[in-house]
Amino acid sequence: MTAHSSPVAELAKTMSAPFEQAQAMPVSVYTDPAFLAEEQEKIFAKSWICAGRADGLKNPGDYLTMEISGEPVIVLRDRDGQLRALSNVCRHRMSTLLEGRGTTRAIVCPYHAWTYSLDGTLRGAPAMELNGSFCKEHIALPQIRCVDWQGWIMVTLDADLPEPAEALKEVDDLVGYLDMSRYQELFREEHRWNTNWKILAENFMESYHLPVCHAGTIGGASKLKDMVCPEGFESFNYHHILKDERVPLALAHPSNTTLEGDDRKRTWLLAIYPSLLITLTPGYFWYLSLMPDGPDHVKILYGGGLSPEFMEDPKAPEYFDALKALLDHVNEEDKGCTEKVWKGMQSKFAAPGALSHLERPNYEFARWILDKVQA
Repeated sequence: MTAHSSPVAELAKTMSAPFEQAQAMPVSVYTDPAFLAEEQEKIFAKSWICAGRADGLKNPGDYLTMEISGEPVIVLRDRDGQLRALSNVCRHRMSTLLEGRGTTRAIVCPYHAWTYSLDGTLRGAPAMELNGSFCKEHIALPQIRCVDWQGWIMVTLDADLPEPAEALKEVDDLVGYLDMSRYQELFREEHRWNTNWKILAENFMESYHLPVCHAGTIGGASKLKDMVCPEGFESFNYHHILKDERVPLALAHPSNTTLEGDDRKRTWLLAIYPSLLITLTPGYFWYLSLMPDGPDHVKILYGGGLSPEFMEDPKAPEYFDALKALLDHVNEEDKGCTEKVWKGMQSKFAAPGALSHLERPNYEFARWILDKVQA
């Protein structure tokens, strides 16, 4: 980066080239704290962010907490069984309220015990009767937009953002036949890696790295000459591959009589902007939902589960244990590769190179980021 340029200007210059002459994003786009501040304000605060699977909050009072662009958020099932997102900041002295995940009958502030119902209304506040300005009925936790889209909990701080069903209608066109809403989550974990969030997102978007980065697991079954990267859509990119019987759960269950031909063995890889990354097969799914934690770290929500047919198979737990072990190993390989990229970016010799035709999704992702930060 020159003394007179900015990461946004550098990215704009890079993206002025057509895909056939494309380069990777400039180093400053990953390493500059000011650019991350732009991303937080113009991307994460104005996008639908995935908080996990809706079936992870099954019962009234089940909750999780998250931060979106630095904003503390509670997501929960209210007493009527509806998904709801609320500000996780007390309306008294502004303490955060809940931490982690769990189940609660009410939201109680750990500072002065102001107590809120699951719909966010204030239920009780000790020793406030002498303050004439205090009116319990006028106090509630601010509501934040939250929807169940195809079984995913999607949350946004933007009051005007189109609904996911509208913004992501092409996802339904592509994979609606698999009905993601019926898959059941069997694990959910949180990790933190020493890399930039975009490095990990880009890693998911391309399969160019599979033969080398994943040589110890799935790399041997990955042939570069067979890979195809179609053009993506406004809100996401994708590619797909055909699996064989080496991963039985990747194929349609024998009891599934609706899928035919290649659809019985097709694996979809969906990168929903900015940071929901889904691998979807006829038998199982797994996902990453990313949140930047400084330029040099990314918080990762990592989960997955099975299709309805496999959930009913008595051997499903045995199959899934083997699959989970494989996914964990693959994840560790990705951790090593993406952290090496971050380390390399700290070099004074670091410079982006030309993109392969197998990295079209990375090019589209870069264009999407540029559009948002320039808005």
